[in-house]
Amino acid sequence: MSEQFLINFTPQETRVALLQQGAVQELHIERSNGCGFVGNIYLGRVVRVLPGMQSAFIDIGLERTAFLHVADIWEERATNSGVLRPIERILSEGQSLRVQVQKDPIGTKGARLTTQISLAGRLLVYLPQDNHIGISQRIADEDAREKLRARIQSLVPTEEGGGFILRTVGMDADDAELAADIDYLCRIWREIKNRSVGALPPALLHHDLTLAQRVLRDLVTAETSVVMIDSRENFQKLQSFATEYVPQVAGRLMHYTGERPLFDLYGIEDEIQKALARRVELKSGGYLIFDQTEAMTTVDVNTGAFTGARSLGDTIFKTNLEAAQAIARQLRLRNLGGIIIADFIDMEDEEHKQAVLAELNKALVRDRTRISVSGFTQLGLIELTRKRTRESLAHVLCEPCPVCDGRGEVKTAQTVCYEILRELMREARQFDTRELRVIAAPVVIDLFLDEESQALAMLSGFIGRSVSLHAESGYMQEQFDIVLM
Repeated sequence: MSEQFLINFTPQETRVALLQQGAVQELHIERSNGCGFVGNIYLGRVVRVLPGMQSAFIDIGLERTAFLHVADIWEERATNSGVLRPIERILSEGQSLRVQVQKDPIGTKGARLTTQISLAGRLLVYLPQDNHIGISQRIADEDAREKLRARIQSLVPTEEGGGFILRTVGMDADDAELAADIDYLCRIWREIKNRSVGALPPALLHHDLTLAQRVLRDLVTAETSVVMIDSRENFQKLQSFATEYVPQVAGRLMHYTGERPLFDLYGIEDEIQKALARRVELKSGGYLIFDQTEAMTTVDVNTGAFTGARSLGDTIFKTNLEAAQAIARQLRLRNLGGIIIADFIDMEDEEHKQAVLAELNKALVRDRTRISVSGFTQLGLIELTRKRTRESLAHVLCEPCPVCDGRGEVKTAQTVCYEILRELMREARQFDTRELRVIAAPVVIDLFLDEESQALAMLSGFIGRSVSLHAESGYMQEQFDIVLM
């Protein structure tokens, strides 16, 4: 399947879109003031040890302290045969520790750390603290795995030590390419160790590649026909990077010079807006509803305007098949992680259920992120888990609504009126004033002057104080103040 990568550069952010058969499948965004931290290596300082959680909080210089679990302390796992000592016997407050970020901060949670350092190259992953030679699990042939393991072992310099994992893309590499990658990774590790000497925590020891460089290293495959870049300066930088580290990709880089913005030309801007919407339309006339919470995401499938041509069962089956493909695409496009519950339309036919489940699994094969899919539950739901390593698209581009505070709903003007009446009663009992002034949104004041005027007059007579009204255009519908005069 032919695919294209489009890379849009601005001084503030880098955006990458993956197109397959003309449809957007993935979106990656990295901002200059909020770059991802996964892969970065820090010299951190232990701020707090929590024996009850067998975890510690580490200051690595970010806004929030990062989280380290005892199971992610590599030295303990490597030397104690799986029997871990309590974390309070391993770490102490104020201690310096070299750590690597394995999961970005998400929501209110800090970054997830590990002390097992790994450095990714084009063909290999270097594990400087381990002596194991591993082969990608996607290379299934056992004889091929053993031959590759022996080749890599013969290329590792004896003075360096450490272990390596061969990536799938390195299966057909020659010895010269593998040796160059090993030398590059060992050189980076020596630089990290040199920076550690005399450094005071928190300190950044190693910054991972930029988003565009990671795309060239990790995401561009033999199926990629072109990588279009809309910035001359960055095109030249990426061309130099590709020539040195991923020469097989260099010939596919192309500088886009058209007058129309690259993302507009391919309809990416419209796709971004659709990926932020709660409702996703299906071609048949059905639709999906996405509700994203901190703990999980739910997807509801509806037939909508699709009535089918034969029977209700056939209509439902066709809608669910189309929804299975759309859900798989939206998970990648929105980068949804954690627990995902898909509520397909109820089907009576067991064959139809298995066909929908098979279609979903087939569509999820394209996803680079690890996914686990359960079958239909007794309630007719499909449960999925998708590894969460970075913020979802909505969390990157959006923030909670200041009007509803992220609820998705606001109190009606009538509800706010009744809250004001109750508050006037409380204020009148607590304070001795001659007048109470209500400041609220115009729609609430209009309601007091019209439908609720009698209720306000009755309250004023009951408390024996006059109540004046003032409409403030800058107030949200739920916002109000009562001023004592």
